[in-house]
Amino acid sequence: MTLSNPVCLAQDDIAAQLTPAAIDARIAEIRMGDIVVKTKPGADVNVQQIRHEFLFGTAITNNLAENSENPMSAQDRKMFLKILSENFNYAVHENALKWYDTEKKKGKVDYSVADRIWEMCHKLDIPMRGHCIFWEKEEYVMNWVKELNNDQLRAAVNKRATGVTKHFKGRISEFDLNNEMINGYFFRGRLGPGVVNEMAYAAKAGDPDITLFVNDYGILVEGGFNTDPYILQIRNLLDMNVPIGGIGCQGHFFSSRETDSSNRAGTSPEFVQKTLDRISDFNLPIKITECLFEADNDEGRGIEMRRYLPVLFAYPKVEAILMWGFWGGAHWMPQCAMWKKDWTPTLQAVAWRDLVYNKWWTKTNGQAANNGTFKTRAFYGDYEITSNGKTKKVTLGKKDKSIQVNFE
Repeated sequence: MTLSNPVCLAQDDIAAQLTPAAIDARIAEIRMGDIVVKTKPGADVNVQQIRHEFLFGTAITNNLAENSENPMSAQDRKMFLKILSENFNYAVHENALKWYDTEKKKGKVDYSVADRIWEMCHKLDIPMRGHCIFWEKEEYVMNWVKELNNDQLRAAVNKRATGVTKHFKGRISEFDLNNEMINGYFFRGRLGPGVVNEMAYAAKAGDPDITLFVNDYGILVEGGFNTDPYILQIRNLLDMNVPIGGIGCQGHFFSSRETDSSNRAGTSPEFVQKTLDRISDFNLPIKITECLFEADNDEGRGIEMRRYLPVLFAYPKVEAILMWGFWGGAHWMPQCAMWKKDWTPTLQAVAWRDLVYNKWWTKTNGQAANNGTFKTRAFYGDYEITSNGKTKKVTLGKKDKSIQVNFE
């Protein structure tokens, strides 16, 4: 069995992949490489990771921006940015980039809130993804858009797609193209299924270098009520030559029936693994775009964080995990927040910190051998390495697998 090229497996084989030892082994195989330090024989060497290559992200509420309709207090903003910078290296606008937020009235396009959020993230060296160019569900389409005739609608679609990608060219490199197409049908119902291709090429007219993602929910939860339709939809889009470059799987309600008595979210690690195996057949990057852990209480949500986060991090095609918000003071489901409204960390926050910044983080030291070589396995990312009175900043990347740092 080749771990880096998973295939659909029998249930027993999937369960065997999900033992703690197997997950740790897979993480070590796909998320770590070698750092080789050349220095004076016997010299001390200190290796400190300062950033992960893997993307651990979060959604950013509109309220962070001072120019939003309901901005958070200066004190909360300061704390929000502190927690953001200390725990995440990736982000996405929760709502500020959506069409209904950027063009509430026909012809009056306003990216100021989305721009301000991007500016704050950029200052923290946190890249953002674009969510979303269109939202297929009719209830999220503005009335002025619904009132357009088909020719006017097609023109508005093209203007929106080109406009948003051109505006963020050089700043945002990937976008969800048309959100939640399984349970929504407004644009395709009015303009035909080919409009998705029009959307994509109009978006690329604004920025030819962007990567376009599909994105939907109900994919990874037990029973996967949207799994089969999603796989069929992706296959059809690719057959239609829609330039899809990535797959977004919303991770709302990663929970097992052991901790969530509602049955709303009940799933299993085996089902998540099996579904990711199926989706990986497209050989496209996968991002867990909207992650939430639901349970009956704080303890249960902490358990689920520890149960599912390693499964996702250990999957070869998964390149990012984005929590759908982290602060209870501005959260779609406050009980699912990692930090409470008073900024008290929940057990989810404790689990996140332990996994990302302890278990999956490299900090080590030692002495070079008699030949002046010090070697260590390390998680892919950015490092500060000190030896022989000097410090060097280097990057260990997944593409290279290893790096050599010379202090001789």
